[in-house]
Amino acid sequence: MKKIQNLVPYLFIIGLAFYGLPFMDRDSGVLTLLILIPLVCFLSAIVYGVKHSFSLVYSILVMVLFIPTIFIFYNETASIYVGVYGIISIVGNLIGRLVKKIF
Repeated sequence: MKKIQNLVPYLFIIGLAFYGLPFMDRDSGVLTLLILIPLVCFLSAIVYGVKHSFSLVYSILVMVLFIPTIFIFYNETASIYVGVYGIISIVGNLIGRLVKKIF
């Protein structure tokens, strides 16, 4: 239960990025998909990794959170980003864990 409570603030930030950024930037979906959302995923995963170490559940939940946005804001061609954002969050989480281990 404690591990899930640790995930909530970070997943909330990811959720804001997934669902809020497309509302703010309706004209340039490419900017949102290719730069803004990956940046938020990466930075959030690094911070989570530094504070709570590595968690594969975190990356899986990031991918699950993105799936509804495909049907709400984009089209089925954006489904590739489910895996991309999952990989970005895994890499960020591992970097955060490495930083925690070093310091």
